[in-house]
Amino acid sequence: MAYCSIQTKVYSGDLASSSSFSRSLAAAPGTLGLHSISNASRRVCCDAPKRRCFQVLALAVKRSPKRLKYATPRFTKEDELLYVEVDPSLSGADSWKLEPVVHLLKQGGVGVIPTDTVYAIVCDLRNHSAIERLRRIKNVDPQKPLSILCHSFHDIDTFTTGFPRGDGQGHANLFRAVKHCLPGPYTFILTATKELPKHCIRYGTADAKYTLRKNVGVRMPDEPICQAILEKMGSPLISTSVKCPKENEWLLDPVVIADIYGPEGLDFVVDGGVRVADPSTVVDMTVIPPKLIRQGKGPKLHWMVAED
Repeated sequence: MAYCSIQTKVYSGDLASSSSFSRSLAAAPGTLGLHSISNASRRVCCDAPKRRCFQVLALAVKRSPKRLKYATPRFTKEDELLYVEVDPSLSGADSWKLEPVVHLLKQGGVGVIPTDTVYAIVCDLRNHSAIERLRRIKNVDPQKPLSILCHSFHDIDTFTTGFPRGDGQGHANLFRAVKHCLPGPYTFILTATKELPKHCIRYGTADAKYTLRKNVGVRMPDEPICQAILEKMGSPLISTSVKCPKENEWLLDPVVIADIYGPEGLDFVVDGGVRVADPSTVVDMTVIPPKLIRQGKGPKLHWMVAED
């Protein structure tokens, strides 16, 4: 089945999980319903007319034949997954599509958004239950740290101690160097402040006493859709990259991501196009000189030292 560029898709189906986040877009301010789209351009595809529908308030684009088998993800009658297709350049005509996504995030939703590297599963960093759901959906190891996506240096300075600015005693002003890297494909490990909720940096299991990390990975993606969502949120998002559960490889196609992780309880997927398997470059800024932990999309700069 192929769609032209002016139609609206609605999915429904079956899903084994019953613990997904439930929501109603009717309560979202600024959300446009199907009634706002002309009858001439409306087309709805459902498995059964009496089932609750997958509400998608976005314009569809033509899919390649190789991806058609993923064009109808499986969902339950009880729960819904919002799938929004957005122009990667985020033209003004597409910005309205992000309103229901932001509404879900503020209500404790967990979903997938594009970044300037790979796709990421995100949630509100102030919502403890949402973070626990994120870990469960991706099956994140309790020892694995989560990163935060920031809109600005102000966010970074609020939730971390920030980048070293020099002290006049020979220590470099790294903030000046970092300003040329951000926004960009880097994850900088910084010392967390008390403003960052404890559940964002704790690790361990419920059977043992949780331990708090002092550090957190920080990203400021150079990606219009991601930056628009962060700006509308007004605060950072907890983030973890999307990988295939079995092969441990990056998932780069949002339709495939919806098909795999939708049944696990995702609340939304923002489709910004297929990505390239090139993760962020990770740099530890808590040591001097900064240590390159992982080489990724961002180039190694002269002030970074490769890990032994």
